[in-house]
Amino acid sequence: MKVFLTRRKMPVLFILVLLVTVIMVWNAYVSKGATFNVNSELMGKSAASSPIKHNGPVTISFWYSWVGGFQDEFYDTVVKPFEEANPDIKVEMTFIENSDNSQGSDKLLTAIAGGKAPDVAMIDRFIVGEWAAMGSIEDISAYAIREDMASIYYKSVWAESQYDGKTYALPWNMDSRAMYYNKTMMEQAGFDPDNPPRTIAGLDAMAERMFKTNGDGAYEQVGFVPWMGQGFLYTHGWNFGGEWERSGKLTPNDPQNVNALEWVQGYAEKYNVKKLLKFSEMMRQTGRNSFLSGKVGFVYEGNWLLNEMEDLDFEWGVAPMPTIDGSRSVTWSGGWSFVMPKGAKNKEEAWRFMKYVAGKEGSLLWAGREGGKNDLMCIPEVNAKLGLDKKEPLKVFTELLGNAYIRPVTPVGGYMWDEMLRVQTLAMNLQGEPRELLNEMKKNVDAELAKVMGDANSKTEHP
Repeated sequence: MKVFLTRRKMPVLFILVLLVTVIMVWNAYVSKGATFNVNSELMGKSAASSPIKHNGPVTISFWYSWVGGFQDEFYDTVVKPFEEANPDIKVEMTFIENSDNSQGSDKLLTAIAGGKAPDVAMIDRFIVGEWAAMGSIEDISAYAIREDMASIYYKSVWAESQYDGKTYALPWNMDSRAMYYNKTMMEQAGFDPDNPPRTIAGLDAMAERMFKTNGDGAYEQVGFVPWMGQGFLYTHGWNFGGEWERSGKLTPNDPQNVNALEWVQGYAEKYNVKKLLKFSEMMRQTGRNSFLSGKVGFVYEGNWLLNEMEDLDFEWGVAPMPTIDGSRSVTWSGGWSFVMPKGAKNKEEAWRFMKYVAGKEGSLLWAGREGGKNDLMCIPEVNAKLGLDKKEPLKVFTELLGNAYIRPVTPVGGYMWDEMLRVQTLAMNLQGEPRELLNEMKKNVDAELAKVMGDANSKTEHP
């Protein structure tokens, strides 16, 4: 019996000693400022991978290059509502200038290269492919797929945000090009002012009867000047049925592009390029768009010119640009986008901001503001909700967006644009034969592309 009692007391004593020891260790542990998280201990390693909780709102940096009071207007219209809807995020806006009249900023590229990239930036969609090829912006494909972003945009602008099968930007605003025509001049020339030309031949015939000179032989009125306004060779090439890219190959010397450049040069020869340039300079000195003078019969321009078309002393209209056979309506579109620069620190918060401002909510707010009466967005549903597809004469531009062309998405997009301007200027000044000039352009852009891709491959192989 004695032995039995002794064996029962031993475990109790042992437990009491152990309990006292645990309490002493616990008090020492807590006295040093340590904390004990039961869930973390039970989860083990999984706790280390859980998101870091911030004590306050996360501040994301947003760089932009628009001027003219954009910061205040954009903050009040879009950023402030975003912050109110997302109290855990604050947006810090910073202005940066574009470089050398380009649509890109060397300061932004320098910040990215130096590991000091902002979280979000605005860049022209035209250079998205170029910056993606350089590795300067983040691949946001996973975010875009998760939110099904591709489904809300016009197909062409979504294509402009892609490079090598991946998404690198969210499209935001867009523009469209059409033909403005002076009804007063048409009537004076003996044409029906409500029946603008649909073909390029028709345009040529009407324009011819509108040119007028003064006593000194200088033009005081012109019918049409191919390089005025948005009369870039890209524009004319598409109007002639040409292509600038086909099956992944750049095609500046497409036969229809050659025909378009020959047509441009034909105007320079027929109407004396020096006299045309003198007239253009006279218009430039007014500080206004040439068409607003009432001395230009036809011009290719964008929807943005509608903001300046009030209180004119002549009748005018807008119609799709004439094409080679008049069987279809053509436009091309550009615009801006939101990107996540390479090395952005707050990616999830940056994505939420991008999705808001470039998605339906932010786009509706921006285009619907008081000062946005003729702005067009990349989302058909937004344009429809605001009635932009029914508003005269903006609807001429809006109706063309579904089939708008875009400039080639390529690592040499900027270089190709500069080459296009170079050969157009040479042809306009009668300093080269169009076919030879475009063959040279093809050779140059292919060589530049090979160089750029070679450099990119070298960086990949030898980082």
